[in-house]
Amino acid sequence: MSSKTLKELTDRMFSKMSSDITGLKEGLDPENIALWYNKVIGEAKEMAPPWLVDKIGVKQDPILYLKFNLNISKRAVRYLMIAISDNLDDMPYTTRLYFLKVQELVTQEMDKSLV
Repeated sequence: MSSKTLKELTDRMFSKMSSDITGLKEGLDPENIALWYNKVIGEAKEMAPPWLVDKIGVKQDPILYLKFNLNISKRAVRYLMIAISDNLDDMPYTTRLYFLKVQELVTQEMDKSLV
């Protein structure tokens, strides 16, 4: 293998790694998470009956940008879970992990209320 071919291969490999790292970083950007929260909340509100729409909301912390306060009625949780599941495949990898964790935490809270 020539040194030119090896250099091209190395350059492509580093370019791919750089692109992957950038994608992972952007997936946890507070603006990106907020965008996905807005999309998921909007879809949950569309699915929910009219009397539950005002019981579904999220607010971003003004100081800790990656902290979001989810304000949702127990009766509306299923709509949120469906909306998250419907959007997971379209999310960047790290955003997907974030919302999978949100689903896990919401499920745990719901389980606690049943006990």
